[in-house]
Amino acid sequence: MAFRIDRLAGERGLVFRVSGRIAQDDVDVLRAVIDRERGAVAIDLGEVGLVDRDVVTLLALSEARGVELRNCPPYIREWIAREAEQR
Repeated sequence: MAFRIDRLAGERGLVFRVSGRIAQDDVDVLRAVIDRERGAVAIDLGEVGLVDRDVVTLLALSEARGVELRNCPPYIREWIAREAEQR
């Protein structure tokens, strides 16, 4: 399954609903989408199947900057926590 981002207006700001497999080649696209927005941003990861290490690093850095991660699969959440500990 390919990587896909849907941009949705949420109650507390903008929500990017991400689905599919997010590979290393998709990191720049996801980073650009996040960086382009001002104000409250959330990423809904409920429909994500697999991610690469570079994606987890981006998600960890984004969360540290205030981006909310919603519906994050447990294995991704654990991986993000390990990345955050290493920083």
